[in-house]
Formats: sequence, C-alpha cells, structure tokens
Amino acid sequence: MLSTFVYPRLGSRPISKITAPELLGALRLIEARGTHETAHRTRQRVGQVFRYAIATGRAERDISVDLRGALAPIVTTHHAAITDPIAIDHLLRAIDGYCGQPVTHAALRLAPLVFLRPGELRHAEWSEINFDAAEWRIPGARMKMREAHIVPLPQQAVQILRDLLPLTGVSRYVFPSLRSRERPMSENTINAALRRLGYGQEEMTGHGFRSMASTCLNEQGWNSDLIELQLAHAERNKVRAAYNRSTRLQDRRKMMQAWADHLDALRGGAAIIPFRRTS
Repeated sequence: MLSTFVYPRLGSRPISKITAPELLGALRLIEARGTHETAHRTRQRVGQVFRYAIATGRAERDISVDLRGALAPIVTTHHAAITDPIAIDHLLRAIDGYCGQPVTHAALRLAPLVFLRPGELRHAEWSEINFDAAEWRIPGARMKMREAHIVPLPQQAVQILRDLLPLTGVSRYVFPSLRSRERPMSENTINAALRRLGYGQEEMTGHGFRSMASTCLNEQGWNSDLIELQLAHAERNKVRAAYNRSTRLQDRRKMMQAWADHLDALRGGAAIIPFRRTS
C-alpha cells in the first residue's frame, strides 16, 4: 500500500513536513479507483509510520488522525450464498455434473470443503499441501489477515487433490491458468463456472461457500471459535489467537471431516436431521 500509493507522492518529503491535505490527496487517488477499503487501510498504515516517527523523535504528531471521517465510508456487501440443505444438495449435484475444464471442476469440488476466500483457493501451491499430514499450510503473505493459516484436509479433499496431481503437479500452482502454468487461474473462473451451472450472481458466488459453511456449522452447534478460526477471521486478542492456533487444530480437524461427511450425506439424498455439537 505504501510503496504503491504513498511513496510516489510523499516518499521524498521529511515526515515532519507532510501535511494532512497532502496525505488526503494521496488517499483520494485510491478512492478514485473505487477501492475505499484500501484507502482506509492505507490511512491506518500511514498512522503507524507517524507513530513510529513520534517515538523516535522524527515527528511531533500523527496527521492521519486529522483525516478521520474525511474518506468515503466503506460499504459492506454480502456475498450471495446458498445455505438451505436441499438447495445445497442441488448445488453439489450440479457441481458433480460440471462438464468444463477438469482443473476448474476440481476447484469447484474443493471450494465447499475448505471454505477459503476465492483468492486463497486459486493461488494454492503444491508446496503448501502435505498429503501425509492431510494439511494445507498457507503462508501469511497470502492470507487477508497476514497470518499463516492451517487447513485440515478431510479425506474427500485429499482425494480431490490426489486426483488432480497428475494433471497439474508439474506446475507451481494447484489450479494453474489455462493460458499459462506460471499463473494461477483467473479470479473470475469459479464464478463463471457457477453461472454456467445456472447459478446467478445474486444466488451463489465463490465467496459464498464460506457463508454456506459458517451458517450451517453454527446451526449444527459447532463451537463458534472453531468456525471463526477455520474461516481465518481476525482474532483481536493476540494471546488468545496464539493459544487457539496452537491447541485447537485437532478440534478443527474433526469439524472439517464432519462437514465433508455432512455434504456427502446431503448429496446422497440423506434425510436432513440437524445435529448439535458442543466441542
């Protein structure tokens, strides 16, 4: 954020000489791109730089504070998702019948099982997959919250990846682009495949697999902390976050396998009987 948006305009200036209007001018360029959330995050990062400058005697105050309320507000959008069990059954059957590219088909089948953000899924690298441990370890640099994330892989997910290995194993990426193995699949691939299956943007999106899992697992009574950990949502309490990451992996592994089995049951037409978990 700093190197792209701030340094070109302000990087050569002594930090004590930079004014709030100058910083606002740089942030307005980000707003003009329509990326309001990035503008707000960039203001926060600049504030961190100023606070360090204050602590080391390079500046007297944090001018980013003066810009609170000056930026356009972030508009929260909700990603369309299917959460009704019968509708999930229909979706899974539609995915099974997908007749497009095998790599896209594999990504579609894996998405409900791991419920990662679409960007995290499509950038998957084979070096991150540990078949023996049935784990996918994603480095922090690729996560939204910039913290390494462990995805316990249920048996169904492991099988999908093993089947895909002969097709893309020579590539860096698990889901390479159709045009070049040196790049991951397009960010539009999953959504385009869902449209091809007849699911409109207002009905289901690639991001919607996260909402599907979160909603259903909460309804089934799984511990909300486990669900939030697996969704890789931010944990404000750093001590609690470290504790959770180090001690709850086995619980998450059980939840992920139970979720995969639940999806299989729905796909198989099993009677839909809600069950409660307290672990």
